[in-house]
Amino acid sequence: MSTFLTPPSQAPVDLTALASFAALRGQLRVSLTPRCNIGCRFCHNESDVPPPLQRLDRNRQPRRRELDAHEMINVIGTLLDAGLKRVYFTGGEPLISPLAKPVLSGLPDAGPDGSYTLITNGTRVRANRSWLRRTRLDKVKVSLHYFSDASLYEIAQTKVGIAAVLDGVDAARELGRRVELNCLLLKENAHEVRGILDYALERRLPVQFIELVDTDFNSGMAGSALSADGIISHLRTLTSDEHTEAAGVGQGRRVFRIDGVEVDVIHRDLGRYHVGQCGTCPQRSACVEGFWALRVDHAGGVQPCLLRNDLRIKINDLLDDPTALTHAVAHHIDAFTQGTL
Repeated sequence: MSTFLTPPSQAPVDLTALASFAALRGQLRVSLTPRCNIGCRFCHNESDVPPPLQRLDRNRQPRRRELDAHEMINVIGTLLDAGLKRVYFTGGEPLISPLAKPVLSGLPDAGPDGSYTLITNGTRVRANRSWLRRTRLDKVKVSLHYFSDASLYEIAQTKVGIAAVLDGVDAARELGRRVELNCLLLKENAHEVRGILDYALERRLPVQFIELVDTDFNSGMAGSALSADGIISHLRTLTSDEHTEAAGVGQGRRVFRIDGVEVDVIHRDLGRYHVGQCGTCPQRSACVEGFWALRVDHAGGVQPCLLRNDLRIKINDLLDDPTALTHAVAHHIDAFTQGTL
């Protein structure tokens, strides 16, 4: 794990890289917990130890929580003030975290250009809907990588039935927020992808299909990866309304509109957003994402890249000083984009 010293107060801090990342619609991904009630085999767990490995090897445990809800809210507010606007709450499963209710209930106003999105497996939405309804969340994104009990068990090794996930989608819709679905394309769900698409279209829910991204944790799943070519070909039989988006950060995507419902496909052939540090990165040949999200975890870590835990910094000593926190994050992003870390 790397450490980072705050720049001296008298030293100039260049906020250009941070501002550029924000202008390119970079995400702030806040991991509330590395724990999950299911164990999807492909999970990268925002670079913490994934749930499947936690279950297989009790000696491999995720990072211990070091931030409380008040500190997490302060970090989010500080980085919003610094220019980041798109905040995503992840895990593990965020709704099993003790931080979920106090953090999501205490979010600061993100402003007219800001947004808060909860990414969830859906199984805990109904149980938490009463307080979720009162939060500032703008969107709930439900992961739907399966469409039957059999595929749910094969992919996530859980006996939680698919009915619980689909009920979570319904419960999310009852919150009065925008609800979207996302589906990772795998050989294990290849026979269900069109069913998931039909389900989304019938309920007029935007849906995103995603090609598997290799990480250290899911390298053994390379044989499960499914090309997006099949779903793209099928979508072209349903609509001629198609365009590509490769601007901003992250992977490019193909966007289809079917009777007003947006369906997009994250397609590795459309490129990525790499920066200076990526030029010499030993992971670059395997990286199809580039720098698209700044990740904050419950242990007080911040890192600009999913595949590089050695670029993770700790901000625990800066939580009471918004200026120092902003400068530390900005300096780290600048060094990353300049290739000087």
